[in-house]
Amino acid sequence: MFQQKMMSISLCVAAIMGSAGLVGCSKSSDKPAEQAKAASAPVAQSGDTIKVGILHSLSGTMAISETSLKDTALMTINEINAKGGVLGKKLEPVIVDPASDWPLFAEKARQLITQDKVAVIFGCWTSVSRKSVLPVVEELNGLLFYPVQYEGQEQSKNIFYTGAAPNQQAIPAVEYLMSDEGGKAQRFVLLGTDYVYPRTTNKILRAFLKSKGVADADIMEEYTPFGHNNYQTIVANIKKFSAGKKTAVISTINGDSNVPFYRELGNQGIKASDIPVMAFSVGEEELRGIDTKPLVGHLAAWNYFMSVKNPKNTDFINKFKQYAVEYKLPNANKVVTNDPMEATYVGINMWKQAVEKAGSTDVDKVRTAMAGQTFAAPSGYTLKMDDTNHHLHKPVMIGQIRADGQFDVVYKTPNTIRAEPWSPYIPK
Repeated sequence: MFQQKMMSISLCVAAIMGSAGLVGCSKSSDKPAEQAKAASAPVAQSGDTIKVGILHSLSGTMAISETSLKDTALMTINEINAKGGVLGKKLEPVIVDPASDWPLFAEKARQLITQDKVAVIFGCWTSVSRKSVLPVVEELNGLLFYPVQYEGQEQSKNIFYTGAAPNQQAIPAVEYLMSDEGGKAQRFVLLGTDYVYPRTTNKILRAFLKSKGVADADIMEEYTPFGHNNYQTIVANIKKFSAGKKTAVISTINGDSNVPFYRELGNQGIKASDIPVMAFSVGEEELRGIDTKPLVGHLAAWNYFMSVKNPKNTDFINKFKQYAVEYKLPNANKVVTNDPMEATYVGINMWKQAVEKAGSTDVDKVRTAMAGQTFAAPSGYTLKMDDTNHHLHKPVMIGQIRADGQFDVVYKTPNTIRAEPWSPYIPK
C-alpha cells in the first residue's frame, strides 16, 4: 500500500515537472597529515585560481558528521582540477573551522567572502549554523551550497539547498512507519536535539500526525542539548510510553549524541521489532563509532545510501576510498560515504556546471545559470535543481541498519520528488 501510494505521488510529480592533485589551501585543518599533504601540493599563483570556501566544523560536537563533508569537498575539487579546473583555472579551497560554534559560522563566512574573496561557500550542517550564515551571504551577495536535510520554512536567493526538504524525508518516513510495510505505528516519540531543525520538523510532524488522526496523548516530544550523553532516563521513558500501542521513535538527534543514544537502546534491549527508531541525521558515518549489532533493523530516511548498487555509486565510493588512502585520513581503510557527502559532491559539480554555463563566477550570473541544472548522482537518479525554489528534486529512500553499519534499502521512490520548502502543515 505505502509503496503504491508513494509511487503514484512521485509519478504525478514527474508528470507535472516533465520529470588529482590538491591545490594548496589558504587555511587547513589542524590534522598534521593533512597539513603535510597540502604543504607538498603545488599552490597556484594569485589570479590563476578560483577560491572556494569550505565551512565545516572540524572540532566540537558536530565534527563527527562534518569532517567527512570537508574531505568530500576536497576530493571533488581534486577531481575537477585534474580535469582542467573551471573556466581554465584551478579551484583553490579555503578551509575554515567554525568549531561547532554557531555565531562563529557567521564570522567565518564573512571572512571567506570579504577577506579570502571566495566565489562560493560549501558548508554548514545544522540549521542554526545555516541561519547564522544566511544574513551574511544575503548582505554581501555571497553564495552558499547547503548539503544537509533540513526543516524547510526558508528560501534564500543566496543559498542552494542540496539536502532534503521535509516532504523529501520526514513526511514520507512517518508515512512509511504508519503503513503495513512499516509496522502500522500508532504512537510516536519525537526525540531531537534542542535547536531549530528538530523543533520545526517536529512541529510539522505533529501537525501531520494530527491530520492522520493521531491524538496528542499518543505523541511524546523531548529534546536534549548538543553533546548530551546520558539517555538512560529518556530511553526508559520511551519504553513506558510504548506500552499498549505500536510505537515508533522519530529521531532528529544531531552530532555525537547519537552514539550514547543508540548505545542506550542496546543497553535496555530495545529491538527494532519492538520500537523502531527512524533517524533523520544518522547515516553510515555516525554508525562507524558504535557496535551496530544491537541496532539491526532500526531505520533511517535519506536520499542516498552507500549500499545502493549502480555504476555511478561504485565510482563515487572508490574515488573517496582512494582519496582517504592518499591523504591518510583516520581509519582510511574503513571510510564510508553517506547522504550529505553525496549532496556535497552534487552541489560542487552543479556549481561548476553553472559557472561554465555563465562563463563567470559572478554570483548573479551563476544563480541564473543554476536553474534547471541536472547531474547524474551516485544515488542512481538524475537530480535537477528546481527552476525557481533553489532546492533539488530528490528521491526518497528508507534503509534498515545492518550488523556491518550499512543499510538495506527497504523503500525508494521510482522518481525524484520536487521539494516543498514551505510545509502545508504549518503556516508560513
